[in-house]
Amino acid sequence: MREYLWEAIKAVPADYIEVRIEETIRTRVDFVGRELEQIGTVERRGGCVRVLSNGGWGFASFNNLDALRTNIQKAADMARLVGNSGARLVPITPVVAEYMMKWGKDPIQISLSEKQQLCERYNHIILNTPKVQTTSVRYRDIALKKYLLTSEGTYISQQGVFCGISLAAIAKEGNNIQQSHFSTGDFRGYAQVEGLEDRAESVAKAAVDLLSAEQISGGKYTVIIDPKLCGVFVHEAFGHLSEADFLYENPHLQELMPLGARFGADDLSIVDFPGLEGEAGYYPYDDEGVPGTKTYLIKDGILSNRLHCRETAAVMNEPLSGNARAIDYAHEPIVRMSNTYLEPRGCRFEEMFEGVSHGIYAKGAIGGMTNCEMFTFSAEEAFLIENGKITKPLREVVLTGNVFETLSNIDAIGDDVVFYGGLGGCGKAGQSPLPVSSGGSYIRVQNVTIGGR
Repeated sequence: MREYLWEAIKAVPADYIEVRIEETIRTRVDFVGRELEQIGTVERRGGCVRVLSNGGWGFASFNNLDALRTNIQKAADMARLVGNSGARLVPITPVVAEYMMKWGKDPIQISLSEKQQLCERYNHIILNTPKVQTTSVRYRDIALKKYLLTSEGTYISQQGVFCGISLAAIAKEGNNIQQSHFSTGDFRGYAQVEGLEDRAESVAKAAVDLLSAEQISGGKYTVIIDPKLCGVFVHEAFGHLSEADFLYENPHLQELMPLGARFGADDLSIVDFPGLEGEAGYYPYDDEGVPGTKTYLIKDGILSNRLHCRETAAVMNEPLSGNARAIDYAHEPIVRMSNTYLEPRGCRFEEMFEGVSHGIYAKGAIGGMTNCEMFTFSAEEAFLIENGKITKPLREVVLTGNVFETLSNIDAIGDDVVFYGGLGGCGKAGQSPLPVSSGGSYIRVQNVTIGGR
């Protein structure tokens, strides 16, 4: 493969040429309610080429490797037509590497019928719970081989198998409709999707329990947030603001986020790290051949770094982070998160409730949106805290606010970190779902605005 790609690249003059080839085997099983909605395995092979010539970019993707040279020339012609748009890349040391992402029980060795039976078993458990109206059980595995070769001399091959499942229940009583879900997915193998019968029961029970939960009165509350919701908050509300391709074209955001600004207490640190083996956002090298780097976005309360591709790092004159990622060969790499998390500190979970006379304990997230520095998230589950004790379940708890104010209002951080992958992934610029993990600890936040009746 390496020699074939190199010979094709040498034939076309340009400042920089990058070729990516991908081979995938994708399996899916989808149950919705009592119906097996979709099942099958699809194999796909293709590639793409990016060319930088005189400051302009050209890009072409293809499914036939025999057309490689034609598409390199096509991308080179596009780059020349664009003309000098000022694009340039931070120099890197060429890398030659082959890497096999580790996994346990190989999903590719499991028959399609066995995967169907597994999903059907979970679906049966959820669907046969009283008051559950309908269900969704979705299984995915993706065996991926990726090859990257550049005119600078980089050649990297990476292989791995992503595997995951999602379980969801929707319960109904009159006009009251509630839902609960669970999702897991990463590079640790098939064993992680097995033995989830208890999880299926808990998903169904959570949806049914929400039918009798009380609605909260809107206002300002002290909120204790579980690691899952903490991770979603860190990823959605702050992580996307740290992606340099979004930030360097946004003067308003640049004013809000100068490096060196204080964003929280000394205990607050937020990290993006592709090198967490087995996690959904794990990779040794990004799609430009840059090693995945542990990047402190916030270090000890201070805004310290951003996430970059080679082009944005050159524009902003900041260090590379190894965050150029494309969802597949039909797309160009853009700046994306990997495994983004809030570092743990020393507060025990039980200690967080001390002194909270009237607050909320919020778990998980079922939806949300962000608009620059503003966010809105709906908690999957929530409970009222009265005089330091959890008392009763709540429903339709919506957290909203300004991300920078919320970060500064964190006054307690737990003593452990938990990561969550899953099938949902991350979406940006039409590329979705990209495998990522988000993580965090239990945190306590003062003065959170909660929507309610």
